[in-house]
Amino acid sequence: MKSNESSEDYLETILMLSEVKPVVRSVDIANELGYKKSSVSVAMKNLRERGMITVTDEGYIYLTESGKEIAEMIYERHKLISGWLMKLGVDKETALEDACRVEHDLSAESFAAIKKYILKDNKKK
Repeated sequence: MKSNESSEDYLETILMLSEVKPVVRSVDIANELGYKKSSVSVAMKNLRERGMITVTDEGYIYLTESGKEIAEMIYERHKLISGWLMKLGVDKETALEDACRVEHDLSAESFAAIKKYILKDNKKK
C-alpha cells in the first residue's frame, strides 16, 4: 500500500515509541512529534482506515503487519543515514534532521546501494 511522508513519520514514531513504552497512545505521539492531539487523532483515523494500525477501546495503538513493514523500512533508513552522517562529522541534530528528509525520498535501489557501501566500509575498520 502506498504511503506518504506524513503517514511514514507517524508509523515510524509509533514503532519507536513501542520500543520504549508498554503501550502507545495518541497523546504519546503528539508529545513526541510536537503536534496537536487533534491533528494526531485525524492522522490515526486515516491510518486505521488504511489498515496500517489498530486502535483498542482503551486507545492503545498497534501497527498492523503492513504498517510495521513501512515503519521498519523508514526507521532502518533513518538510523543508517543519521549514523553515517554523524560518523562523517555532521553534528547530531543536523544529521537527524537530514536523515528524516532523505529517508522518505530515497529509492529502494539507492538505499540498498548506500547500505551496502556503509556496511562494507564499517567492516574495513
